[in-house]
Amino acid sequence: MAKLSIIARDLKKESLVARYAAKRKALKEAGNYAALDKLPRSSSRVRLRSRCKLTGRPRGYMSKFGLCRNQFRQLANEGKIPGLTKASW
Repeated sequence: MAKLSIIARDLKKESLVARYAAKRKALKEAGNYAALDKLPRSSSRVRLRSRCKLTGRPRGYMSKFGLCRNQFRQLANEGKIPGLTKASW
């Protein structure tokens, strides 16, 4: 599991991105890069990292489910993901 401080930092970045999204879009369309440069650095969407909703793991992330591969496999084997069955032939 990822450190709680890293998970909290990512949540803070998500809120910054949401707060400045409209302002960033307007400045980009206007071509005002000097004003865009004065906004907080972490308000850019590019600086977000996709993380597992359960563990905070950044790698092996499956965006369709919002889980890392480890948690996805565990929940799938337990039958906790609707519509998902283990393949067998």
